[in-house]
Amino acid sequence: MILYSTRVFDWPKCPPLEKEMKRASALVLLLACLLLPGCLYSNITVPLDSDLDNTQMGNKVGSAEFQSVLGLFAWGDAGTQAAARDGGISTLRQADLKIFSILGFVYYRQTTVVYGD
Repeated sequence: MILYSTRVFDWPKCPPLEKEMKRASALVLLLACLLLPGCLYSNITVPLDSDLDNTQMGNKVGSAEFQSVLGLFAWGDAGTQAAARDGGISTLRQADLKIFSILGFVYYRQTTVVYGD
């Protein structure tokens, strides 16, 4: 004899995933900021010269920059020719690259600084 139940099976109720997703997203963002240097804010200068032991700076300085917002809009000329023109330099001796950024790509500015005569 087989007995059939008329009771409908109730699946266990799952808690909403929204709270867990927010927590996971915050954790991923925190880990990215900890693992990626300069993720929130960076203001660095690096040389563009590979032969630093024989570098002569020169008497004149010129700079040129470009800027970007959200990685969608960019303007400016950060080339060495534009920087040399800005400083009235005909012979380049040294070049530096300055990078300023907020939240990685929200605001980004790159400046080329040249030194020469």
